[in-house]
Amino acid sequence: MWVKAIDLILKQLQESGLKFSDIAALSGSGQQHGSVYWKQGTRNVLRQLNSTDQLHIQLRDCFSVQTSPVWMDSSTAKQCRDLETAVGGPLELSKLTGSRAYERFTGNQIAKIYQTQQEAYNKTERISLVSSFGATLFLGDYAPIDESDASGMNLLDIRTRQWHPQALNACGEKLSSKLGDKVVPSSTVLGDISGYFVDRYGFSPDCKVIAWTGDNPASLAGMRLEEGDVIVSLGTSDTLLLWLTEPQPALEGHILVNPVDTNAYMALLCFKNGSLTREKIRDECANGSWEDFSQLLNTTPPGNHGNIGIYFDVQEIIPFAHGQYRFNDKGQEVSSFGADVEIRAVLEGQFLAKRIHAQNLGYHIGPGNRILATGGASINTDILQVISNVFNAPVYIQKDVNSAALGCAYRAKHGI
Repeated sequence: MWVKAIDLILKQLQESGLKFSDIAALSGSGQQHGSVYWKQGTRNVLRQLNSTDQLHIQLRDCFSVQTSPVWMDSSTAKQCRDLETAVGGPLELSKLTGSRAYERFTGNQIAKIYQTQQEAYNKTERISLVSSFGATLFLGDYAPIDESDASGMNLLDIRTRQWHPQALNACGEKLSSKLGDKVVPSSTVLGDISGYFVDRYGFSPDCKVIAWTGDNPASLAGMRLEEGDVIVSLGTSDTLLLWLTEPQPALEGHILVNPVDTNAYMALLCFKNGSLTREKIRDECANGSWEDFSQLLNTTPPGNHGNIGIYFDVQEIIPFAHGQYRFNDKGQEVSSFGADVEIRAVLEGQFLAKRIHAQNLGYHIGPGNRILATGGASINTDILQVISNVFNAPVYIQKDVNSAALGCAYRAKHGI
């Protein structure tokens, strides 16, 4: 399906009149954690593509595993525990690779295929991430995995930017050669575009292919995050993206190699209880009206007179907890708040938690910090004011754009 999608979009662009010959460089992003398994002998096929045929026809027999595992697969709990045990525990794995073992991470998905589909694994010549898979198609040869996307696999040593031997050995035999022995910085020029695209679509033979990366790293590039910045995405779940220089890996959250500055890092924190939790309190306390919600919010001061609430209406990821908890100014647990206190409590509780978890991963609050807000709730200036109060930093609204695609365009420009 992914290969056919490339065929379709290039055909549509061609029919729209796009001059492919004007493109000096290209890059792209792929859904993080997914993996593609190329069958032995595929490298020769990639190098000898026939420009008269579509890609999906020529490559349909080139995959040793027909269905690619993606981030939604959570069936690898056993492999996660095995990997953590192999390196000395979950915290040690996080210190090495930026995250404790997660079911969706690629190393654990590979381990499951190695254990349950050994014949397919043995017939695999190369394992790509979705990102390096895309780059491979345009390069006409196996593309290396970039450092940033590789750090979402539970396999890369985020300090040395090299595969960690113990992690590799825990997930499969000869795994380094199947992944490609070296990873590359995200701005690496991989080479000229395949002659297939020159002949079929009219690309310039000098068009450069820049390393592809994951969707989250590409979004960081697209939103032009800088040191000290935080992206707060306010959606059904809330997500934080941070630029870090001195990461402190923990049992919660993810540390990835920065796709823009190869000497820096980024952190990713995802909270399940986001807009739906805020909307539930709005419905209960403000008759479903955001206007009434804001009026009640503004009757209480920042700090909420010392009252604080924790609202995990659905099972939270960070931390792994569920339930509602309210505490008064004396630190005593109480069963309820008044409507005005409840509204400020849900907002301050949510954003205080985000700040604390960000600091635990190495984020420093100080002069020059900026908050870039995006997502549906970013249109509510009263919510943004609470974020500004909690982080002690100005908040800017990021216009809705396809930040991952834009980030790839920036990285392609930067690569040349």
